[in-house]
Amino acid sequence: MDIDFKIKYFYQKALIHVKNEFSTFFFSSLGILIYTIGVIGFTVPYHFPDSGVMGIALIFKYTMGFSPALFTLLANAVLVLWGGRELSKRFILWTIYNIILLSFLLEALSGLKLPHIDDMFLVSVASGIIKGLGIGMVFRTGTCSGGLDIVTAVLRKRYGVEVGKYGFYINTFIISASYGTVGLEKVLFGFVATYISGQTLDNVLASFDKRRLIFVISAKEDEAPILKYVTEELGRGATIIESRGGYTGEGRTNVMCLLSPRQTMELKRHLAQSYPKSFMVVSEASEVLGRGFKRWKNI
Repeated sequence: MDIDFKIKYFYQKALIHVKNEFSTFFFSSLGILIYTIGVIGFTVPYHFPDSGVMGIALIFKYTMGFSPALFTLLANAVLVLWGGRELSKRFILWTIYNIILLSFLLEALSGLKLPHIDDMFLVSVASGIIKGLGIGMVFRTGTCSGGLDIVTAVLRKRYGVEVGKYGFYINTFIISASYGTVGLEKVLFGFVATYISGQTLDNVLASFDKRRLIFVISAKEDEAPILKYVTEELGRGATIIESRGGYTGEGRTNVMCLLSPRQTMELKRHLAQSYPKSFMVVSEASEVLGRGFKRWKNI
Protein backbone atom coordinates (compact mmCIF):
# COMPACT_ATOMS: atom_id res chain seq x y z
CA MET A 1 0.00 0.00 0.00
CA ASP A 2 2.90 2.30 0.91
CA ILE A 3 4.55 1.57 -2.47
CA ASP A 4 1.33 2.32 -4.34
CA PHE A 5 1.05 5.63 -2.51
CA LYS A 6 4.62 6.60 -3.44
CA ILE A 7 4.07 5.67 -7.08
CA LYS A 8 0.86 7.70 -7.18
CA TYR A 9 2.61 10.64 -5.48
CA PHE A 10 5.52 10.70 -7.92
CA TYR A 11 3.15 10.21 -10.86
CA GLN A 12 1.04 13.22 -9.82
CA LYS A 13 4.18 15.27 -9.20
CA ALA A 14 5.50 14.35 -12.65
CA LEU A 15 2.22 15.38 -14.28
CA ILE A 16 2.31 18.76 -12.55
CA HIS A 17 5.92 19.27 -13.65
CA VAL A 18 5.13 18.35 -17.26
CA LYS A 19 2.14 20.70 -17.27
CA ASN A 20 4.19 23.57 -15.85
CA GLU A 21 7.05 23.05 -18.30
CA PHE A 22 5.02 22.38 -21.45
CA SER A 23 5.14 26.03 -22.50
CA THR A 24 8.92 25.97 -22.05
CA PHE A 25 9.15 22.91 -24.30
CA PHE A 26 6.88 24.39 -26.94
CA PHE A 27 8.39 27.88 -27.17
CA SER A 28 11.98 26.64 -26.84
CA SER A 29 11.49 24.11 -29.63
CA LEU A 30 9.70 26.61 -31.87
CA GLY A 31 12.32 29.27 -31.17
CA ILE A 32 15.21 26.94 -32.00
CA LEU A 33 13.46 25.91 -35.22
CA ILE A 34 12.95 29.54 -36.29
CA TYR A 35 16.56 30.41 -35.43
CA THR A 36 17.84 27.42 -37.42
CA ILE A 37 15.84 28.52 -40.47
CA GLY A 38 17.45 31.95 -40.13
CA VAL A 39 20.91 30.37 -40.16
CA ILE A 40 20.33 27.76 -42.86
CA GLY A 41 18.09 29.86 -45.11
CA PHE A 42 19.43 33.41 -44.74
CA THR A 43 22.99 33.21 -43.41
CA VAL A 44 24.88 30.20 -44.77
CA PRO A 45 23.75 30.43 -48.45
CA TYR A 46 24.97 34.05 -48.65
CA HIS A 47 28.23 33.43 -46.77
CA PHE A 48 27.27 35.92 -44.07
CA PRO A 49 29.20 35.91 -40.79
CA ASP A 50 27.42 35.51 -37.47
CA SER A 51 27.99 36.22 -33.80
CA GLY A 52 28.79 33.96 -30.87
CA VAL A 53 29.59 30.28 -31.15
CA MET A 54 27.57 30.09 -34.37
CA GLY A 55 29.83 32.76 -35.86
CA ILE A 56 32.93 30.69 -35.06
CA ALA A 57 31.21 27.58 -36.45
CA LEU A 58 30.51 29.38 -39.74
CA ILE A 59 34.12 30.49 -40.07
CA PHE A 60 35.18 26.85 -39.84
CA LYS A 61 32.49 25.87 -42.34
CA TYR A 62 33.46 28.54 -44.88
CA THR A 63 37.19 27.78 -44.62
CA MET A 64 37.33 24.01 -44.02
CA GLY A 65 33.81 22.76 -44.67
CA PHE A 66 33.45 21.68 -41.03
CA SER A 67 29.87 20.89 -39.98
CA PRO A 68 28.27 23.74 -37.95
CA ALA A 69 26.03 21.17 -36.26
CA LEU A 70 29.00 19.19 -34.94
CA PHE A 71 31.01 22.29 -33.98
CA THR A 72 28.16 23.89 -32.01
CA LEU A 73 27.48 20.60 -30.23
CA LEU A 74 31.13 20.15 -29.20
CA ALA A 75 31.70 23.80 -28.26
CA ASN A 76 28.52 24.00 -26.22
CA ALA A 77 29.30 20.70 -24.49
CA VAL A 78 32.57 22.24 -23.27
CA LEU A 79 30.77 25.38 -22.09
CA VAL A 80 28.10 23.38 -20.24
CA LEU A 81 30.77 21.28 -18.49
CA TRP A 82 32.62 24.47 -17.57
CA GLY A 83 29.65 26.36 -16.18
CA GLY A 84 27.22 23.62 -15.20
CA ARG A 85 27.87 23.83 -11.45
CA GLU A 86 27.25 27.58 -11.37
CA LEU A 87 23.76 27.50 -12.85
CA SER A 88 20.40 26.07 -11.81
CA LYS A 89 19.53 22.52 -12.73
CA ARG A 90 16.47 23.67 -14.69
CA PHE A 91 18.49 26.17 -16.71
CA ILE A 92 21.18 23.61 -17.54
CA LEU A 93 18.76 20.80 -18.47
CA TRP A 94 16.71 23.00 -20.81
CA THR A 95 19.88 24.52 -22.29
CA ILE A 96 21.23 21.04 -23.02
CA TYR A 97 17.93 20.19 -24.72
CA ASN A 98 18.12 23.37 -26.82
CA ILE A 99 21.75 22.67 -27.79
CA ILE A 100 20.97 19.12 -28.90
CA LEU A 101 17.87 20.24 -30.82
CA LEU A 102 19.83 23.05 -32.51
CA SER A 103 22.59 20.69 -33.63
CA PHE A 104 20.04 18.18 -34.88
CA LEU A 105 18.09 20.77 -36.86
CA LEU A 106 21.25 22.30 -38.33
CA GLU A 107 22.06 18.90 -39.77
CA ALA A 108 18.49 17.88 -40.65
CA LEU A 109 17.74 21.16 -42.45
CA SER A 110 21.16 21.53 -44.08
CA GLY A 111 19.58 20.79 -47.46
CA LEU A 112 16.90 23.46 -47.08
CA LYS A 113 16.77 25.65 -50.19
CA LEU A 114 14.83 28.89 -50.11
CA PRO A 115 14.30 31.16 -53.16
CA HIS A 116 17.44 33.22 -53.81
CA ILE A 117 17.32 36.94 -52.97
CA ASP A 118 19.58 39.31 -54.90
CA ASP A 119 19.34 42.24 -52.48
CA MET A 120 21.97 41.51 -49.80
CA PHE A 121 20.69 44.22 -47.48
CA LEU A 122 17.22 42.68 -47.55
CA VAL A 123 18.78 39.31 -46.78
CA SER A 124 20.64 40.72 -43.78
CA VAL A 125 17.43 42.30 -42.46
CA ALA A 126 15.48 39.06 -42.88
CA SER A 127 18.31 37.10 -41.26
CA GLY A 128 18.37 39.39 -38.25
CA ILE A 129 14.61 39.42 -37.77
CA ILE A 130 14.21 35.65 -38.05
CA LYS A 131 17.13 34.79 -35.77
CA GLY A 132 16.18 37.47 -33.25
CA LEU A 133 12.61 36.19 -33.16
CA GLY A 134 13.78 32.62 -32.56
CA ILE A 135 16.28 33.43 -29.82
CA GLY A 136 13.80 35.83 -28.21
CA MET A 137 11.27 33.01 -27.87
CA VAL A 138 13.94 30.82 -26.25
CA PHE A 139 14.99 33.55 -23.82
CA ARG A 140 11.34 34.12 -22.90
CA THR A 141 11.24 30.63 -21.36
CA GLY A 142 14.12 31.44 -18.98
CA THR A 143 16.61 29.25 -20.84
CA CYS A 144 19.14 29.82 -23.61
CA SER A 145 20.50 28.14 -26.73
CA GLY A 146 24.05 27.83 -25.40
CA GLY A 147 27.12 29.72 -26.60
CA LEU A 148 28.13 33.01 -25.05
CA ASP A 149 24.88 33.14 -23.08
CA ILE A 150 26.26 30.37 -20.84
CA VAL A 151 29.44 32.39 -20.30
CA THR A 152 27.39 35.50 -19.48
CA ALA A 153 25.18 33.65 -16.97
CA VAL A 154 28.16 32.01 -15.24
CA LEU A 155 30.20 35.20 -14.91
CA ARG A 156 27.17 37.10 -13.64
CA LYS A 157 26.56 34.52 -10.92
CA ARG A 158 30.22 33.93 -10.07
CA TYR A 159 31.39 37.53 -9.90
CA GLY A 160 28.13 39.48 -9.69
CA VAL A 161 28.94 41.64 -12.71
CA GLU A 162 26.88 42.45 -15.75
CA VAL A 163 28.91 41.28 -18.74
CA GLY A 164 26.36 41.97 -21.47
CA LYS A 165 28.32 44.94 -22.78
CA TYR A 166 31.41 42.75 -23.14
CA GLY A 167 29.39 40.35 -25.27
CA PHE A 168 29.08 43.18 -27.80
CA TYR A 169 32.84 43.45 -28.09
CA ILE A 170 33.27 39.68 -28.30
CA ASN A 171 30.70 39.43 -31.10
CA THR A 172 32.30 42.37 -32.89
CA PHE A 173 35.62 40.53 -32.79
CA ILE A 174 34.07 37.27 -34.07
CA ILE A 175 32.30 38.98 -36.98
CA SER A 176 35.40 41.01 -37.83
CA ALA A 177 37.48 37.82 -37.81
CA SER A 178 35.40 36.65 -40.78
CA TYR A 179 36.86 39.43 -42.94
CA GLY A 180 39.52 37.22 -44.50
CA THR A 181 36.92 34.59 -45.34
CA VAL A 182 33.85 36.50 -46.53
CA GLY A 183 35.19 39.98 -47.37
CA LEU A 184 34.40 43.44 -46.08
CA GLU A 185 30.96 43.74 -47.69
CA LYS A 186 29.66 40.55 -46.07
CA VAL A 187 31.17 41.58 -42.73
CA LEU A 188 29.19 44.83 -42.86
CA PHE A 189 26.02 42.94 -43.72
CA GLY A 190 26.81 40.63 -40.80
CA PHE A 191 26.89 43.63 -38.46
CA VAL A 192 23.54 44.78 -39.83
CA ALA A 193 22.00 41.35 -39.27
CA THR A 194 23.40 41.12 -35.74
CA TYR A 195 22.13 44.58 -34.80
CA ILE A 196 18.64 43.84 -36.15
CA SER A 197 18.67 40.47 -34.41
CA GLY A 198 19.39 42.16 -31.07
CA GLN A 199 16.64 44.72 -31.59
CA THR A 200 14.15 42.01 -32.57
CA LEU A 201 15.11 39.94 -29.52
CA ASP A 202 14.50 42.93 -27.22
CA ASN A 203 11.13 43.63 -28.85
CA VAL A 204 10.06 40.00 -28.53
CA LEU A 205 10.88 39.98 -24.81
CA ALA A 206 9.18 43.34 -24.28
CA SER A 207 6.02 42.27 -26.12
CA PHE A 208 5.55 39.33 -23.75
CA ASP A 209 6.02 41.48 -20.65
CA LYS A 210 4.33 44.65 -21.83
CA ARG A 211 2.36 46.13 -18.96
CA ARG A 212 1.21 49.58 -17.88
CA LEU A 213 1.82 50.82 -14.36
CA ILE A 214 -1.32 52.74 -13.39
CA PHE A 215 -1.92 55.23 -10.60
CA VAL A 216 -5.50 56.42 -10.12
CA ILE A 217 -5.80 59.37 -7.70
CA SER A 218 -9.35 59.92 -6.55
CA ALA A 219 -11.50 61.13 -3.65
CA LYS A 220 -11.68 58.67 -0.76
CA GLU A 221 -15.39 57.96 -1.38
CA ASP A 222 -14.53 56.78 -4.91
CA GLU A 223 -11.92 54.29 -3.70
CA ALA A 224 -14.23 51.30 -3.25
CA PRO A 225 -16.04 51.41 -6.63
CA ILE A 226 -12.80 52.03 -8.58
CA LEU A 227 -11.08 49.19 -6.74
CA LYS A 228 -14.07 46.94 -7.38
CA TYR A 229 -13.92 47.71 -11.13
CA VAL A 230 -10.19 46.88 -11.29
CA THR A 231 -10.48 43.63 -9.35
CA GLU A 232 -13.82 42.31 -10.61
CA GLU A 233 -14.24 43.73 -14.12
CA LEU A 234 -10.57 43.74 -15.17
CA GLY A 235 -9.53 40.79 -13.03
CA ARG A 236 -6.35 42.43 -11.72
CA GLY A 237 -5.03 43.03 -8.24
CA ALA A 238 -4.43 46.53 -6.89
CA THR A 239 -2.65 48.32 -4.06
CA ILE A 240 -4.19 51.18 -2.07
CA ILE A 241 -1.86 54.04 -1.13
CA GLU A 242 -3.15 56.71 1.21
CA SER A 243 -2.03 60.26 0.31
CA ARG A 244 -2.81 63.93 0.95
CA GLY A 245 -3.18 66.71 -1.61
CA GLY A 246 -0.24 69.12 -1.48
CA TYR A 247 -2.37 72.17 -2.31
CA THR A 248 -5.70 71.38 -0.66
CA GLY A 249 -4.44 69.20 2.16
CA GLU A 250 -7.39 66.87 1.58
CA GLY A 251 -7.03 63.12 2.06
CA ARG A 252 -6.94 61.14 -1.18
CA THR A 253 -6.58 57.56 -2.29
CA ASN A 254 -4.12 56.22 -4.86
CA VAL A 255 -5.04 52.94 -6.55
CA MET A 256 -1.93 51.35 -8.05
CA CYS A 257 -2.24 48.43 -10.48
CA LEU A 258 -0.54 46.77 -13.45
CA LEU A 259 -2.64 46.35 -16.58
CA SER A 260 -2.28 45.26 -20.17
CA PRO A 261 -2.64 47.97 -22.87
CA ARG A 262 -6.21 46.81 -23.59
CA GLN A 263 -7.18 46.86 -19.91
CA THR A 264 -5.66 50.35 -19.59
CA MET A 265 -8.00 51.65 -22.28
CA GLU A 266 -10.99 50.03 -20.58
CA LEU A 267 -10.08 51.70 -17.27
CA LYS A 268 -9.66 55.05 -19.03
CA ARG A 269 -13.16 54.82 -20.50
CA HIS A 270 -14.63 53.81 -17.15
CA LEU A 271 -13.01 56.72 -15.31
CA ALA A 272 -14.00 59.18 -18.04
CA GLN A 273 -17.64 58.10 -17.77
CA SER A 274 -17.99 57.63 -14.00
CA TYR A 275 -15.19 59.54 -12.27
CA PRO A 276 -14.13 62.46 -14.50
CA LYS A 277 -12.59 64.36 -11.55
CA SER A 278 -10.07 61.61 -10.82
CA PHE A 279 -6.46 61.62 -12.08
CA MET A 280 -4.83 58.75 -13.94
CA VAL A 281 -1.07 58.36 -14.41
CA VAL A 282 0.14 55.78 -16.94
CA SER A 283 3.74 54.65 -17.35
CA GLU A 284 5.48 51.73 -19.04
CA ALA A 285 6.55 48.74 -16.93
CA SER A 286 9.31 47.03 -18.89
CA GLU A 287 9.10 43.84 -16.83
CA VAL A 288 6.77 42.50 -14.15
CA LEU A 289 7.67 39.55 -11.93
CA GLY A 290 5.39 37.75 -9.52
CA ARG A 291 2.04 36.03 -9.29
CA GLY A 292 -0.14 36.68 -12.30
CA PHE A 293 2.80 37.80 -14.45
CA LYS A 294 6.21 36.31 -15.23
CA ARG A 295 7.00 33.46 -12.87
CA TRP A 296 10.08 33.76 -10.63
CA LYS A 297 11.19 30.23 -11.54
CA ASN A 298 11.75 31.38 -15.13
CA ILE A 299 14.51 33.73 -13.98
